Amino acid sequence: MENNSSPAQANPQTIAIIGLGYVGLPLAIQFANAGLTVIGVDVDTRKIETLEKGESYIGHIETARITELYANGRFSATADFSRLTSCDAVILCVPTPLNQYREPDLSYVLETGASIAPHLKDGTVVCLESTTYPGTTENELRSAIEQGSGKTAGVDFHLAYSPEREDPSNPESKVERIPKLVGGLTPACREKAIAIYSHAIHTIVPVESCKVAEAAKLLENIFRSVNIALVNELKVIYGAMDIDIWEVIAAAKTKPFGFMPFYPGPGLGGHCIPIDPFYLTWKAREFDQHTRFIELAGEINTAMPQYVVEVCTRALNDQMKSVRGSKVLILGLAYKPNVDDDRESPSYVLIEKLEALGAEVTYNDPHIPVIRPTREHPHLAGRTSSPIEDNYDLILLATNHADYHAYDFSGFQCPIVDTRNCIQNHPKLYYKA
Repeated sequence: MENNSSPAQANPQTIAIIGLGYVGLPLAIQFANAGLTVIGVDVDTRKIETLEKGESYIGHIETARITELYANGRFSATADFSRLTSCDAVILCVPTPLNQYREPDLSYVLETGASIAPHLKDGTVVCLESTTYPGTTENELRSAIEQGSGKTAGVDFHLAYSPEREDPSNPESKVERIPKLVGGLTPACREKAIAIYSHAIHTIVPVESCKVAEAAKLLENIFRSVNIALVNELKVIYGAMDIDIWEVIAAAKTKPFGFMPFYPGPGLGGHCIPIDPFYLTWKAREFDQHTRFIELAGEINTAMPQYVVEVCTRALNDQMKSVRGSKVLILGLAYKPNVDDDRESPSYVLIEKLEALGAEVTYNDPHIPVIRPTREHPHLAGRTSSPIEDNYDLILLATNHADYHAYDFSGFQCPIVDTRNCIQNHPKLYYKA
């Protein structure tokens, strides 16, 4: 069932977006452009300061859009949760990473729930967008808000779940055009949340419950993880047979039915696919269920950086060189092309693995001039992008940015390892990984 019209039963005037990252900021812009007043809340004061200057800190969001956002007077950014007292709806777009044991880390969700709780007025809609396991919204988040507010979900405030579906750098991916799944704690909660999103999103897809919406989001990302694992495994197998997996995929996708192309790479990146399947794996144990297929896909994808390092080692050996002491340039830190999004990027794993073997590693990325602090690789912060030159012992292409498609590598003398089938003008020493 789809809902393409704005329900008349609610007309919220003020929306709070908690978390102004790759999900929250585009959503805030869309709500403001739709005519609502938006309060953006983030605990990172650097983001607040950047926005107040009329600037963007996300590569694919132009500064002009931030300037326009402030010019229309419908947006403000703050770290002050007390501003929520004026809000008709609060939407949570906060991280849901894994901890060191590869288990779900709900600390951002629960801390945010506790922070918003004292400031909710009666009738406020609270909606979680962060990817998580089924039951999080109606159990953990609900408890955090109820304990901090003294209010009852479904009675004093409305609780819902609507998973984000962001696809950075995809020109066809517009927030307002992506169908929005919405599930509520109660039918009334769902309808109130639908009324909120209908102001800014063209197509609303109601589902039976928060758990259904949470499970659907996991299915979307597990589907990709499993299929990427399949082509990653085939890449290794066909490589041993001297068959180019990229040519195989190109041939297979000419079939007009029953096949969908997925492509191999040096490992998984982004906030969703490397993480989300393990949320279901963890939750399934509570019900004595085993996710063997999902875990196997995770093992295959996690092993890809090591496979790439082995190809690099072979390429250096062919030049009578060892990894130790070799100068290596990695092309691309972002996890996908033409963005500055480096969350969970396999490039960081490649840097660490090569350096552990004694290589001297630098990187080039036109979208990431300086490595920002990350939760997983804080020791790499501060390194800067180096120019592409033919004075390295090896060049490893990890991200298929458009700049690299267009670059002429044909005259390079050092070996180049390409993990994305990106390079068009092959050098003399060219390897695929």
